[in-house]
This record gives sequence, structure tokens and C-alpha cells, in this order.
Amino acid sequence: MHDGCSGRFDNGKQVVDKIRMMGFNVMPMEPVEKYCSNCEESFTMQTYEGVCPGCGMTYGVTPCHSHDPESIMPAGIDY
Repeated sequence: MHDGCSGRFDNGKQVVDKIRMMGFNVMPMEPVEKYCSNCEESFTMQTYEGVCPGCGMTYGVTPCHSHDPESIMPAGIDY
């Protein structure tokens, strides 16, 4: 079920699962500079799902929350 912008997520895996299910994971977004919480490398997220090139940590954010870099959540390495 689609909850629009009111959906709540407990963790990054739920975010990534949702954006993959909706097909948003490969859609372009306004680029955001992200610091990896695992290896602290910096990379630019250009789609709603991004992967740190240093360690493979997968990150996701919903389109509704992509304006807020704090909403980008880690889902796990190679998730």
C-alpha cells in the first residue's frame, strides 16, 4: 500500500524496499553529497538509492523526503 508522504520507516532497509517496490530507486533526484556512516567516505547520491563506492553501504530516501539529507538512511552493505 502506498502511504504517500505520511509513510514512516523504522530503518533504511524498509526505505530501500519501498523505493524499489515503487520503482523510484533508479529515478534521478537532486544530487546530495552524503558521508557514509560506515567508512566515512563522501559520495554523491544522484538517485533515490545510492551505494557508497568505498564500502558498498546502500542508502535510500523516499522522493517526499529527498529534500532533507538527514532522511537518507543506510540499509546495509551490499543490500
